[in-house]
Amino acid sequence: VAPYDDDSGKYHGRRRIQGGRERLRKSLFMCAFTATRHNPDLASFYARLRQNGKDHLCAVIAVARKLIVLANTILSRKTEWTPQYQQK
Repeated sequence: VAPYDDDSGKYHGRRRIQGGRERLRKSLFMCAFTATRHNPDLASFYARLRQNGKDHLCAVIAVARKLIVLANTILSRKTEWTPQYQQK
């Protein structure tokens, strides 16, 4: 979910999320979008980003990245998901 730039010389275009596996990227976006509504921890993370001035899509992509990190951590540590876990 890394943004690609569209720059050339002094021209600076918009950053786009493209590349990688399209189906996985779209599915991850929908999971992140749903998590911003139904997961209290990720919803508060999304709300904090929005309050700090990030636009909607940027905040949803940040939630998607957080989901990737959570999934990777759970798989690498071979642990179960604990929703009440708060990182200090």
